[in-house]
Amino acid sequence: ELKEEFTRILTANNPHAPQNIVRYSFKERAYKPISYVDQMAIHFSLNGNMILKDSDEGRRQHVRTAAEKAPIETSAVISEEAEIKDEESTGDTQAAGEEEAEGSGTAEGAEAAEAEEPSPAKVKEQKLANQFNFIERASRTLNNPMRERACQSEPTPCKNFSDTANQWEIYDAYVEELQKIERSKEKEKQKGQTARKEEEKKKGKKLTSLESQGDDLTKISKAAKIMERMVNQNTFDDIAQDFKYFEDASDEYRNQQGTLLPLWKFQYAETKRLAVTAISWNPKYKDLFAVGYGSYDFMKQGQGMLLLYTMKNPSFPEYVFSSESGIMCLDFHNNHPSLVAVGFYDGNVAVYNLKKATSQPSYKSGAKSGKHTEPVWQVKWQKDDLDNNLNFFSVSSDGRIVSWTLVKNELVHTDVIKLSVEGTTMQEPEGLQLQILGGGTSFDFHKKIDYLFLVGTEEGKIYKCSKCYSSQFLDVFEAHHMAVDSVSWNPYHLKVFISCSSDWTVKIWDHTIKTPMFVYDLRSAVGDVAWAPYSSTVFAAVTANGKAHVFDLNINKYEALCTQLVVPKKKNKITHIQFNPVYPVVIIGDEQGHITSLKLSPNLRKMPKEKKGQEVKKGPEVEIAKLEKLLNLVREPESKA
Repeated sequence: ELKEEFTRILTANNPHAPQNIVRYSFKERAYKPISYVDQMAIHFSLNGNMILKDSDEGRRQHVRTAAEKAPIETSAVISEEAEIKDEESTGDTQAAGEEEAEGSGTAEGAEAAEAEEPSPAKVKEQKLANQFNFIERASRTLNNPMRERACQSEPTPCKNFSDTANQWEIYDAYVEELQKIERSKEKEKQKGQTARKEEEKKKGKKLTSLESQGDDLTKISKAAKIMERMVNQNTFDDIAQDFKYFEDASDEYRNQQGTLLPLWKFQYAETKRLAVTAISWNPKYKDLFAVGYGSYDFMKQGQGMLLLYTMKNPSFPEYVFSSESGIMCLDFHNNHPSLVAVGFYDGNVAVYNLKKATSQPSYKSGAKSGKHTEPVWQVKWQKDDLDNNLNFFSVSSDGRIVSWTLVKNELVHTDVIKLSVEGTTMQEPEGLQLQILGGGTSFDFHKKIDYLFLVGTEEGKIYKCSKCYSSQFLDVFEAHHMAVDSVSWNPYHLKVFISCSSDWTVKIWDHTIKTPMFVYDLRSAVGDVAWAPYSSTVFAAVTANGKAHVFDLNINKYEALCTQLVVPKKKNKITHIQFNPVYPVVIIGDEQGHITSLKLSPNLRKMPKEKKGQEVKKGPEVEIAKLEKLLNLVREPESKA
């Protein structure tokens, strides 16, 4: 893809030149479009003062400069000749003295002397020093030919109008004007009253960046967002290249082991002291994901935040929502990707609509509308009810699983089931019976069987429940020794689900068998586990010691293919992990409010190899068969027994 060439053709046409200019043709008495449009765009023009040598003015200037130089040269030549004559005269006198002393010489000697007499000295050219250090340079650019354009407008139509104004008409005109002024004042009063009401509603509530944007900013917000993304793409170009094209070639020599390549890191200044409590990818926009911020420490409870990031802009979130209580869970609606259901630490649930430019949720529960009495640990959207109303479920530590329906402008709740702990019915002295409710920590609904769902509890049990029965469980799994942090159905196989717990283990179950199929000890509290969307046998788990573990049961049933330290161990723990539904990327959240995105190496997403002459079968049936084959290996000893 990087080597692909994109040809671009340069043309002399001006893209900004208008193509639809019309002029009035007096000959045809109609407006006609002009066929020729001037494509020239002048970027720079400068008038020079250079003159051509061969032109008349150039020759005149040359003659003038030559005449000025001539008198200076002649004076210099005369002075040189005078000096040479003086030298010759002195030479002659010296020669005469010598002749007198020696006497008369022979004729031959005289002839020889005459022959040896020096020839007159050649005139030396002496350069005069320039008194004024002055250089003149000039340049000239080609002047564009002048073109004249003229246009003639159609004469404006004229009409004569005359009327006589009497006193009554003048009076009526004044009365109409006064009535108009009164009407406009009444409208302004009504607007002022509505504005005051809105201000009173918003008092005490923090405005987000969306609300505080002025009219001017909203006009350019889209362009500014695109510009910001372009700048970020240039800044993080090497990471974007790795995300798109880099495949770790060293995987071939690693004996089926894989690695995680760190990509972008998402962080926001206001969430530094908050932990990542929930992550969810948007079902429509595959680069967009929501992050919930709160705190798992009940001693350090404060405000919470809901941020939405995109991989196109890692430096700043797309949406920011703040809440009075910490957010513990969230979920996107599959058919309405702008709706986000949220569960809070104080037991409330809410629904945010991303299409509305407001920081407040569109729907929120209250003390009167059946809110939970303890933290809400998970929320999940369900299919619309018989009246086509949107609804979602929530599970909480108070033992209630509640269905919330969005009716007009309020949330209507119905209790689906109450989790009671077996053998904990206490007999009071007065004859009253008190039943202790089990605290729900996680749940998941079956992908195909609409009424079936699983609930994980603080006691380590997993209940198989039905929406139809509110008082009984279909089955109980003695799953873990500590709280079940996450439970999730396999996206392909209808019988298989996975669970993880703080007791260091990850277990894979068949819901028709009470014992686990696979058990993995990760030697640290497991915070979250997630199935991969591209394979039925791949899953990832994160532990409190800052490591991420990726398994592929089809390649290795006993050990992880990749165990990698993602965050430093000091005062930090990984809390959540999620696979991207399309790209080979996982995002991991930690207790310091950071989100790290990592790319899976080729060994962690191996697909079946192509054999010569055979087509590779793909699809859910192949994935189901792959996992079923592994489960049969585990089931065989039991069937023999």
